[in-house]
Amino acid sequence: MLACVIHGPGDLRVDELTSPSPGPDEVLVAVRYGGVCGSDLHYWRHGGVGDFRLREPMVLGHEVVGTASSGPLAGTAVAVHPATPCGLCAECADGRRHVCRDTRYLGSAARTPHVQGGFAAEIAVPAGQLRPLPEGLPPRRAALAEPLSVALHAVRRAGAVAGRQVLVTGAGPIGSLVVAAAKAAAAAHVTVTDLLPAALGYARAAGADVVVRADDPADPGWPSEADVAVEASGTAAGLETCLRLVRRGGVVVQLGMLPPGPSPFPGNLLVSREIELRGAFRFDTEFDDALRLLAAAPAFDALVSAVVPVREAEAAFALAADRSRSCKVLLDFGD
Repeated sequence: MLACVIHGPGDLRVDELTSPSPGPDEVLVAVRYGGVCGSDLHYWRHGGVGDFRLREPMVLGHEVVGTASSGPLAGTAVAVHPATPCGLCAECADGRRHVCRDTRYLGSAARTPHVQGGFAAEIAVPAGQLRPLPEGLPPRRAALAEPLSVALHAVRRAGAVAGRQVLVTGAGPIGSLVVAAAKAAAAAHVTVTDLLPAALGYARAAGADVVVRADDPADPGWPSEADVAVEASGTAAGLETCLRLVRRGGVVVQLGMLPPGPSPFPGNLLVSREIELRGAFRFDTEFDDALRLLAAAPAFDALVSAVVPVREAEAAFALAADRSRSCKVLLDFGD
């Protein structure tokens, strides 16, 4: 079978691998689509994500949908929840499985041996990670379930947003999905900032009320203040914008993964304005909510900007890395 394997920084290959044999309590899934994530791009460009460094070849990918080809769900279109928490650690016991200290996550170098990912024609995964697609949800749109889950979790970390003014910095795929998640949670007004007009166009398609060029301080769309801000660009500049524009006593959620090492930010504002700064990492039960939301909203189709055959994986990654030309790029493992 074909699989998209990262061997080192800049060394992405479409390799032929042996099809897996499912173990006890595992199901074989014939993958149809896999979404290229920012973390996949980091492994491709830099050989790691944050503190997670590549030490051996690894199949990439954790945003996958396909068809179960074994077990009770054989023949059923499914989405794959990429996380397998340990169920034993203090975090799991506390109901925070998404920050499990011993989790296994598809396509992650956080542990060695690495957890092989879902960018392969067939994968074997625990049966508990499979979710049948809701009626009417096409697999192409369902491939957004994982990043939408990340966005839903970030909005929930912000607390109640119904009737509130929300600011989102960064209009990449995750930032645009944060817009959709905030609007689904009844936010009254969502402003999005980014440097790229194309990215802002996708944010508007996701439901943004106002889009702002981040490098234009004179843009009339800048809010005087926001109740909640979600930083989705993964930059210190984005975090500073959130801290300066959120109201006194407001909440800032850091969702974008900042570069390794120290990141400067105006911490004095946390004190003088009593701002709450909260992190958001991955998700848990939001995956099921994401599938239901996707099934009810065909407008999400606009965020899938390209579908590329897996044999052209490197071109797909280059396209996904060019935010002036793409939002969410999918690899197609179908015939």
